[in-house]
Amino acid sequence: MKERPPYQRVILIVLDSVGCGDAPDAAAYGDTGSNTLANTARAVGGLHLPHLERLGLGHLTAIEGVPPHPAPEGCFGRLTEISAGKDTTTGHWELAGLPLLKPFPTYPEGFPADLIADFERRIGRCVLGNYPASGTAIIEQLGAQHMRTGCPIVYTSADSVFQIAAHEEIIPVEELYHMCQIARELLTGDHAVARVIARPFLGQPGNFQRTERRKDFSLPPPGDTILDVLKAAGKSVIGIGKIEDIFAYRGLTHSLHTTNNVDGVDAILRLMAQPDAGLIFANLVDFDMLYGHRNDPHGYAQALEQFDARLPALEAGLRDGDILMLTADHGNDPTTPSTDHSRERVPILVTGPRVRRGVFLGTRDSFADVAATVAELLNVEWNSAGESFASLIAL
Repeated sequence: MKERPPYQRVILIVLDSVGCGDAPDAAAYGDTGSNTLANTARAVGGLHLPHLERLGLGHLTAIEGVPPHPAPEGCFGRLTEISAGKDTTTGHWELAGLPLLKPFPTYPEGFPADLIADFERRIGRCVLGNYPASGTAIIEQLGAQHMRTGCPIVYTSADSVFQIAAHEEIIPVEELYHMCQIARELLTGDHAVARVIARPFLGQPGNFQRTERRKDFSLPPPGDTILDVLKAAGKSVIGIGKIEDIFAYRGLTHSLHTTNNVDGVDAILRLMAQPDAGLIFANLVDFDMLYGHRNDPHGYAQALEQFDARLPALEAGLRDGDILMLTADHGNDPTTPSTDHSRERVPILVTGPRVRRGVFLGTRDSFADVAATVAELLNVEWNSAGESFASLIAL
């Protein structure tokens, strides 16, 4: 029998924060009962996700409106995070094969006074805030004072982040980015937070709106990821959305910074039409940024249904040697009192012209199984974390 050609490309899409509950250590993170998909569906009277349902999503948790499909057309399973954290950077690094067993530092009481004083001296301005808060809430609370004084707003969350919010007409975006670079330089050693984030906004008191010129300044990964390994093997590694920020531009041959989910899917489709072999790694951020953090289950549900409607176009763009993987980096249950990420397992859905149908991949022990699988599919050596499930999905 003639052997089939090897796999050429993996399209890995992270549906940011689309968790499916049941993390065994959720209680340690204050997230008992969190289940982003199930609780969102319940809050809105059911979800309509026929294409994700067809791939097997309904087999992973009880989702109102998305029953278990009798004959799934994809492979489906759940991933368990082993890293100590529930933030974006930790989740993506583990997906890329680099679990972190020591958590990034967090600041539930705000940042130390001496660190803030050093930051103020370096930027030549005092700061407002310096406490954990929802991003939209803190600009409503302090935005008017910021506009009067020109002092940037510094805040954090349950995640390891140092966030700086500024009105674009008070502090130009490039100056805000420079402030973030200064903060990144200061936040080392014991204060090496995962991300410094620029949060520009516009508008007037009572009607402030964050803009799409957010920018993340991340720590570089402390070791090689699947991105580095693929790039070293001469393969194309393209990051879409905030992938470039999360990996500090490491391991990428090209990147496209997108503004929202629609823009992200459009970029994926454009790249799928090109002949490159390797990895397309995309983050679709709207679920988390616009709806999870704002406790908006109706917006979250609409974003899920909008993505589901684009899934047939993504499947139609797959070539014979392509594999499409859908997963997430953590949860962000919009129905809980918290506006922070939630510790959850996440789905893994796999499809493609040469992918088996109806295979349950099980409840996997680590997000890093994705990296190990990508390595085996694309025929590169992988000696790091994770257990490949390539043999379960490959035809």
